[in-house]
Amino acid sequence: MTSSSTHSAISSRLKLEISLVAALSLFLIVIFPLLNAQGLVSNFTINLWGKYLCFAMLAISVDLLWGYTGLLSLGQSLFFSLGGYMLGMHLMLMIGDQGVYAQAGKNPDGLPDFMIFLGHTFLPSFWRPFSSLGFAMLMVFLVPGLISLIFGYLAFRSRIKGVYFSILTQALTYGASLMFFRNDMLMGGNNGFTDFKKILGSDLRTAATQRGLYIASAVTLLLIYVGCRILSGTKFGLIQRAVRDGENRVLFSGYSSAHYKLFVFVLSAMIASIAGALYVPQVGGINPSVMTPDKSLEAVVWVAVGGRGTLVGPIIGAISINALKSYATKAFPDFWLILLGALFIVVVLLLPGGIVSLPERLQTLWKKLRPLPPTATDDPAVPNATPAPINKS
Repeated sequence: MTSSSTHSAISSRLKLEISLVAALSLFLIVIFPLLNAQGLVSNFTINLWGKYLCFAMLAISVDLLWGYTGLLSLGQSLFFSLGGYMLGMHLMLMIGDQGVYAQAGKNPDGLPDFMIFLGHTFLPSFWRPFSSLGFAMLMVFLVPGLISLIFGYLAFRSRIKGVYFSILTQALTYGASLMFFRNDMLMGGNNGFTDFKKILGSDLRTAATQRGLYIASAVTLLLIYVGCRILSGTKFGLIQRAVRDGENRVLFSGYSSAHYKLFVFVLSAMIASIAGALYVPQVGGINPSVMTPDKSLEAVVWVAVGGRGTLVGPIIGAISINALKSYATKAFPDFWLILLGALFIVVVLLLPGGIVSLPERLQTLWKKLRPLPPTATDDPAVPNATPAPINKS
């Protein structure tokens, strides 16, 4: 295939992807909330789809590392959970006199219920700034960004990559989850944060608030997609993919691949953290089980099934698999994990490009199977041409 035909094929795929994203955005941001406001879509359904969209953001953060940079991180659930915990601290302080102990007259200072249960009588100093939503949102970016910056700097400076990088990120996530399970961390222990009441003065249990959180998730997902799409089309994006395909050549060309990997690692951590912050008020709680490495592995499966190395693939994979999970856990609760494992095996063996590669594969298959058009020599009305005799004189 020539360079011009390759460029034409890439442009056509990009146009198709943009058209698909535009149509999907119109439905998710405008039509779906309107259907909910009219009572045609239940509040439970829109809340469930808000959770799917947060998972789609998490999948994009995984794909930004794995699909575009060649770094398989098993620690994205850590940054997802940290974002949820940072906003969750603010939501816990907003419960106030609506808590269980406060209504029983045992919590005059409005402490989170789990602190009263553990015997605390005053709010710890590191909790106090989280009474401000602005400070909590700042921490959503700052805490995961700082942790990923320190960890990434140490890892990439030591040129750790491949399976060793995956093991280290998995160990980081597992160690953090063990810390958050401890009650003396004052982060809720096993139960984590739950029973949220208000955000921005609005009751979280009302349909209008849940619809607003869903729209915020859909708009944020669109902005993250557009930002990553723009980034992938720049010189940075080209070097990013070059690091994935041949890091030694990038080094020989005079580029510091460690700086590019560190930037992407921090950026993906912040994207995952934003997803976690939007996830928590819609689900109504968070605990350390969301932080365990198996949650990161689930996100890797979403990316692989949807299409690694694309931006729309992780969105499709996250939404489709979680929608299938919601259905299968009710219809086939004993066989859900088997179904997920079988789906992953089928995609890896028969559809390595993921769901997004299916139209192109079907088009290629159709070209192979369709009958060839008749040529001029196959037409009986045209006499077969005989070769002219060769003059040997």
